[in-house]
Amino acid sequence: MGVTKTEIFTAAQNELAHIAKVLGHPARIAILEQILQHEGCICNDLVFETGLAQATISQHLKELKSIGIIRGTISGKRMCYCIDQEKWETAQELLSNFFKKPQNTANCC
Repeated sequence: MGVTKTEIFTAAQNELAHIAKVLGHPARIAILEQILQHEGCICNDLVFETGLAQATISQHLKELKSIGIIRGTISGKRMCYCIDQEKWETAQELLSNFFKKPQNTANCC
């Protein structure tokens, strides 16, 4: 397997790629939608809402936390998750800027 040469890319390119990779799973999108809808969500609610196993939910939450887009707090024996607003806005900005890039389609094959 080849080595990725992340050092040759900008910090913004690496960050956008990491965000896109983490968001590239439909279960993670469903989890984010549930958290956004409930403005903070208990993991057990995610299991009920998504129909995924607790272990699967935990793995997806770990990936979402790795990019900082969610954060969790312990409440008794439960973990409550919410959107990290600052990171959410950063991700929105990175994705928006990427898709706003001008396209030169006049000479497109």
